[in-house]
Amino acid sequence: MLNRDKLTRRDFLKMLKAGAINLAALALGGVGYGLVAGPAHYTVETVSLKLPRLPREFAGLRIAQISDIHMGSWMNLDRLQQAADLVLAQKPDLLLLTGDFLFGHNFNEASHGHLKDLGTVLAPLAGELPSFAVLGNHDYWTNSEAVREMLSACQITDLTNTVFTLTRGSEKIYLCGVDDVWEGTVRLENVLRQLADNSAAILLAHEPDFADTSAATGRFDLQVSGHSHGGQVVIPYYGPPILPLLGKKYHSGLYKVGEMFQYTNSGLGTGALPIRFNCPPEITLFILDGQF
Repeated sequence: MLNRDKLTRRDFLKMLKAGAINLAALALGGVGYGLVAGPAHYTVETVSLKLPRLPREFAGLRIAQISDIHMGSWMNLDRLQQAADLVLAQKPDLLLLTGDFLFGHNFNEASHGHLKDLGTVLAPLAGELPSFAVLGNHDYWTNSEAVREMLSACQITDLTNTVFTLTRGSEKIYLCGVDDVWEGTVRLENVLRQLADNSAAILLAHEPDFADTSAATGRFDLQVSGHSHGGQVVIPYYGPPILPLLGKKYHSGLYKVGEMFQYTNSGLGTGALPIRFNCPPEITLFILDGQF
């Protein structure tokens, strides 16, 4: 039992965190709201941004983002198909996928089926939309090479430590990506060398807290990330009590880091527990404009 006269700030914060988790458990157990029951829980977040370096030719560019599918946990073929249909309904010009296609810490017989299901949905989606991806930590914990083979088979461009130039007329913007920060090998210097001029650049990085590093270069206008799942459980007036490594600082939504925008998508799937409370699975639609 704690001695009230010796209650430290650390003890108080531990008690506060435990109380918040217990409150979430009570809410989930009492009404069942936090259980992710189906595709009706997907939300579309529309984010309008003005990027100073965006060329006039790209005004109105619509970019969809999905992240953290985690096929093999709560996510299955039908649920992913519902999300894909919702992506197409937003009429985006292109799609960004920011990692964690699989779930877990090993690659087993079931994983082959999960990859097949991913391909069943993502290949037609990429056939409709130019699609670009990077990997996440779970892809490394399972089988990064198998995930890359799936992306290639779906004709999804792997942006790991590289750059794709998107052109409209005589203007261009750069789509860039880095390897997973936690488990991969980030080669940001390689990415920077591939930027031929000062045109607008968008960076895909699975872990959002990498924004401190990418923003410091002064070269990226927007970083898009996932990884945190938004916390999955978000307590009103408190926030998410549990967040992962490299997803604690910029855990959900839009931030401004230096002169760069950072956006963290809350993900489509879940972790081991199929629970979301006050944090629905998300599809993001960016609508870009410039400062002409």
